Amino acid sequence: MSDASVPLAPLVSARLGWGLLGVFTVAMLAVTYGFARWRAWRTLEGFLVAERRTTWWLTGPSIAAAWIWAGALLVSTEIAYDQGLAGVFWFTLPNVLALAIFTVLGPRIRRRFDRGYTLPEYVHGRLASGRVHAVYLVPFFFGQLLAITFNAFAGGALVSLLTGIPLPVVMPVLVGIALVYTLVSGLEASIVTDFVQLLVIFAGIGAIVPPAVAAAGGLPAVAAGLSGLHGTTNVLDPGIALSFGVVTSVGLVSQTITGQQFWQRAFALRSGHIAGAFLLGALLFAVVPLGLSVLGFLAASGRAGPQLPPGTDPSLVGVLTVNRLLGTPTVVVFMLVLLCGLSSAMDSAMSAASALWTIDVVRHRERLRAAAAPAAPAAPAAAPSDGAHDPQDGGPADARMIRHSRAAMVGVSALGVALAYGAYFIAGFGVKQLFLVGIATSAAVSAPTVLSLYRDDLDERAVFWGIVAAVSVGFPLVVWGNWVRSDRAVAVASVLMIAVSGAPCLLWRRGRSGG
Repeated sequence: MSDASVPLAPLVSARLGWGLLGVFTVAMLAVTYGFARWRAWRTLEGFLVAERRTTWWLTGPSIAAAWIWAGALLVSTEIAYDQGLAGVFWFTLPNVLALAIFTVLGPRIRRRFDRGYTLPEYVHGRLASGRVHAVYLVPFFFGQLLAITFNAFAGGALVSLLTGIPLPVVMPVLVGIALVYTLVSGLEASIVTDFVQLLVIFAGIGAIVPPAVAAAGGLPAVAAGLSGLHGTTNVLDPGIALSFGVVTSVGLVSQTITGQQFWQRAFALRSGHIAGAFLLGALLFAVVPLGLSVLGFLAASGRAGPQLPPGTDPSLVGVLTVNRLLGTPTVVVFMLVLLCGLSSAMDSAMSAASALWTIDVVRHRERLRAAAAPAAPAAPAAAPSDGAHDPQDGGPADARMIRHSRAAMVGVSALGVALAYGAYFIAGFGVKQLFLVGIATSAAVSAPTVLSLYRDDLDERAVFWGIVAAVSVGFPLVVWGNWVRSDRAVAVASVLMIAVSGAPCLLWRRGRSGG
């Protein structure tokens, strides 16, 4: 999305936009300090996995909110407008299944690696392979970076449209909002604010969609647009199912499997709460695209005013429909919903990146150095405790690691903003190109990841060379498929990468080498 492609006047004033951004920031900081800072923030386990005691009813909404990218808020309406009910079905179902799969994978990893922090950490322990560990870190880090970049750029473009605040100005502001409260207490801040943000998103949808339907003429107006402009009401239509459906199914499931924010929540939940939390998260997420898709149906029906002006980005169809039917006050509500979706995705990515950096880079590097160093003489016995030690205080070692975690949040946020600026300023470079890399690397490691949880005879060579071959074969096809705008080519590439990376893992027996 580019602001240059949207020749529309701002729908609200810049002053109102800045005011809303400021109020939102203060509110999220208040929530964080009120419900998170008072406990568990001085230990590494508290900062990274909330001391492994979060509950299903609190974490389930956080899981849903973490999965509500700008895409879920914008693309769901665009898909309904263009492809109708079939497009909405094949957008929503894979998103729900991508979260629901963790009702199985989440409990499984806790049984096999109960005190872990990240999935790459688990893979390294299973295969004792430095090279596989390094290969895994690429898609895992990139996924978090992409979440920040995409939400800063795509979401910022919509905020810029609504308020007139220049996109280069608003992008770092949006990232900074999520960063300031996530720095306070890490994952716990993310979970608590996500819970509140999802409540706001649901309230906003309730305040927007039913009045919009009524203003357009009621349910007949929705029914008139169920086929979209170029789609169908047949959710099993092969033209959509075998192209868009396969691409979204493989891509979204693969991206959650390589999404550290979900593995992090699996490690943070109480063991008996994991399946329930992810099932609740999947169901809550479905409400968002299903609710917002109604705006796309109204736009396609023609009863919400004229269709989009030429040159307008189709992902803006939802907010423009709201503006035509209900006016400026409801646009402000839409912007608040957008801010909640953007922030929940970015704060989860920041927290996940901090865990990857601290555990898989800093601590891993320190352990390698310790293993290579000569054995140190035995330390003298510790003096008896006077009972004054605070059990919530992890001591100097934890404090140092938490500093690394916070530094990682700042670093990934800065890099995300830099890439967003690249998408804005550099000709021919955009978020779509970042997605190409993300899809390729995610699909290439998803099969070995699942098999690592179930196969005790998984071979290190099979995992490494399977991933390398999958990226080498599939990535050029993904790029070509997007270049020629062929969803079927992208679908074939996605399935091919899973097959190429998974087949060696199934055929090769254990015989560790390398690393």
